[in-house]
Amino acid sequence: MSGHSKWSTIKRKKGAADAKRGQMFTKMGRELAIAAREGGPDSEANFKLRMVIDKAKSVSMPKENIERAIRRGAGLEKGDVLEQLTYEGYGPGGVAFLVQVVTDNKNRAVSEVRRYFTRHGGNLGEAGCVAWLFASRGVITAQTGNKDADALFEMAVEAGAEDVQVDEDTVEIYTIPEDLQPVRMTLEKSGLVIESAHMSMVPSTLAQLDDKVALQAMSLIEELEDLDDVQAVYSNLDISDELMAKYEAA
Repeated sequence: MSGHSKWSTIKRKKGAADAKRGQMFTKMGRELAIAAREGGPDSEANFKLRMVIDKAKSVSMPKENIERAIRRGAGLEKGDVLEQLTYEGYGPGGVAFLVQVVTDNKNRAVSEVRRYFTRHGGNLGEAGCVAWLFASRGVITAQTGNKDADALFEMAVEAGAEDVQVDEDTVEIYTIPEDLQPVRMTLEKSGLVIESAHMSMVPSTLAQLDDKVALQAMSLIEELEDLDDVQAVYSNLDISDELMAKYEAA
């Protein structure tokens, strides 16, 4: 799971440019609408919606934008008809990719995703070609505070976590999907400061590539994430500390 943890870390360090704020809000609006459509507009009864609202607030999305997206998703206000899609494929070096999309134009979405794969020497595959490598997991990111790695690991496991990754000032805690909320609540009661809690697709095995090809794969991930229709990109690329340093310096 280290690839997921390290990629998440560098994305947090890089942050979001102001120029991309509008795009970020568009993506968050679609995610809110889908969550409200699937589970209803009541965030107290819809945990997925509650998580997305927290995520939207963390990127300073205005309250009125959040509420409008929820109303549209629940059918209380007119809006675009959105589709959820997942594309599978292979990136540089044969790295497995899952690309989750929410779009109002399926043809545009698949065309753009395919174009980026082709540009980086990869290709889209048939449904199911790489999905078997990934499992749905809850991911909780929290501040380490003054706790050491052993104490954090013990706390998380006692709360019901499946795995723990400690990285400098943050800790990522993995759970099975149905345990995400109870584990989060237990950790909060224990005094851990939660930064985010969300569902993710975690690879069962990681692919190790030489630095040149791995950097190409990382570029593909970042470019796909910048597409308006793309909500999330998952891969099984193994990212070493040395490679991360090169990427940060680029």
